[in-house]
Amino acid sequence: DVIARIRALALKLEWILETHAHADHLSSAPHVRGALGGRIAIGEGIRRVQAHFSAALNFEPGFRSDGSQFDHLFEDDERFRIGGMDARVMATPGHTRDSVSYLIGDALFVGDTIFMPDGGTARCDFPGGDAGLLYDSIRNLYELSEDTRLYVCHDYAPGGRAHRCLSSIGEQRRGNIHVRDGTDRGQFIAMRSARDRTLGMPALLYPSIQVNVRGGESPPAENNGLAYLKVPLQGLARKPA
Repeated sequence: DVIARIRALALKLEWILETHAHADHLSSAPHVRGALGGRIAIGEGIRRVQAHFSAALNFEPGFRSDGSQFDHLFEDDERFRIGGMDARVMATPGHTRDSVSYLIGDALFVGDTIFMPDGGTARCDFPGGDAGLLYDSIRNLYELSEDTRLYVCHDYAPGGRAHRCLSSIGEQRRGNIHVRDGTDRGQFIAMRSARDRTLGMPALLYPSIQVNVRGGESPPAENNGLAYLKVPLQGLARKPA
C-alpha cells in the first residue's frame, strides 16, 4: 500500500506525477492526495486528449478541456525539484499525445512509452497515438547517458520470466526488440502499425478515460443525483478527427 508506506517512512508527499491519461485502469491520484497532500501533475498535452474525448463521448456542458482538473501541467523540458533532487520533464508522445517521461536524478520513469527490452514498445492506436512520434520520442530518450536507470510502467513477462521494472538506456539501445540502435523509422512504423491492428481495446477503456482525463475524479452527478460512465454503442474512432 503506497499510502501506508509513505506514512511508515514519515515522508512528505510533494508530487503525484501522471505520465499520461491511462486507458486501462483508473488513477488513484485524488485518493492519494486526499490522504497525504501533494500536487497532481501531468503533461500539457492532456488538453488535446481532453478535447478529443469530451467530443467523442459527449461530456457534460461546461467540461473544460484546459487541464484545470490537475494541479499543474508540465511543459516539455520543464525543470522542477522533488525530494531535494533535480527533475526534468521530457515530452514523449506516441502511445498517447499527452505522454511524458520524468528524469529524476539518474532515474527515468517512462510510463507506457517503452517496455522492458524483450517487451518492446507501447501500442499507438489510441486516439492521438502515432507510431512515428513514438519512435522519435524513444530515440530522444536514447540520447541520455547509457547508465540512466529506466523504470517501466507495465511488464508482461514474456516467456514466463519473473516480472521486472528496471532496465537502463544502454540495455534498451542494445536489445529492445522494437527500437534499438540501427532500427529504421519507417520499419518501426510499419511493424508497430501492423501489430496494433491485431490488438483488442482494453476492457476498461471507457471508464478509465472518462475518469483519468478529469484528474482521477468521477463525472459530475446528473439531475437525479447519480454520476454515470458512458459506453458509446458505435465504439470510438482510433484516431482523432
